[in-house]
Amino acid sequence: MSNEIFPQPSEGELDILQVLWKIEPATVRQVHELLSASKPVGYTTTLKQMQRMLEKNLLSREDREGGHHYRCALPQQQARQNLVDKLAQQLFEGSGTQLAIQALGSGKVSNAELVELEKLLQALKKNQSHE
Repeated sequence: MSNEIFPQPSEGELDILQVLWKIEPATVRQVHELLSASKPVGYTTTLKQMQRMLEKNLLSREDREGGHHYRCALPQQQARQNLVDKLAQQLFEGSGTQLAIQALGSGKVSNAELVELEKLLQALKKNQSHE
């Protein structure tokens, strides 16, 4: 994971990043079509927001035949980690463990996710025993 510092994306910027992580590179029109399928948003709003994201270095742009194509400069895993860290700091006094316990307490965990969690716990236990 990169050590580069990125600004915290707004909710609208996260919506755009979510689209781009799936289909990048993409034009503003392509992003707008997918965004507007789930909520009302104007084309010029999407355009302006993506221009601001470019200025904030959240996106990169390539000039290609057929227009500008955008990519995420912020890797998805880093965005997730940044948001989790921020949430843990704001609501759980910095404790990622308490955040995880709260999230898992919702009861919305699939069997596949439980298996993944068990593997993570085993790896954490193994790492602690080597310290």
